[in-house]
Amino acid sequence: MMQNPLNPDSTDSPNQGLPNQGSPSQSSPNPDPASPNLASALAGMSAAAAKEYIFGFVATLKLTEKEILALEEDAAKWKGRVDMARSRGIADLLAGAEKEEERINTRLGTLREEARELKDSIDSMRRQLPGVAARERNIDPDILEQELLMALGRTGEEAETDRAFSRLEKEDAAEAALEALKAKMKG
Repeated sequence: MMQNPLNPDSTDSPNQGLPNQGSPSQSSPNPDPASPNLASALAGMSAAAAKEYIFGFVATLKLTEKEILALEEDAAKWKGRVDMARSRGIADLLAGAEKEEERINTRLGTLREEARELKDSIDSMRRQLPGVAARERNIDPDILEQELLMALGRTGEEAETDRAFSRLEKEDAAEAALEALKAKMKG
């Protein structure tokens, strides 16, 4: 089997080491992209952590696809051997070749299903990514103002007083401009 880059000491399934992703015989048989586990997989993560998490799934998918290609080559080789044993009438070789071909095709089916599930999971998580980034950008202006005031060493009461004086100064300036305009119109 292939070595897993997420865990170089491992030669198990390419999905080892990823949360909620084992071979179909180890995890739920049909993980639904809308299932609660996958739907909340990115909950509470930052956008960068979510992207890294998704990257782990993509890496596993690539390993699975490589293993599928290798098994497809083996399946073709064993199909040729089955045909050869059948054409020459060698029953004991035919039985062994058919058994090996069946084992490879079973593993190939399992890996193809696993790859399909990984693709569905990746697509689902990619659709969630904009929401994760949006939650990260969500800033409450009141909290931001309070944090800025604390950084400046001022209280909310001082800021409110400054705003009230600023508002009065603007009103006075507007009234003075209006009086000047009225005087100019009369004069």
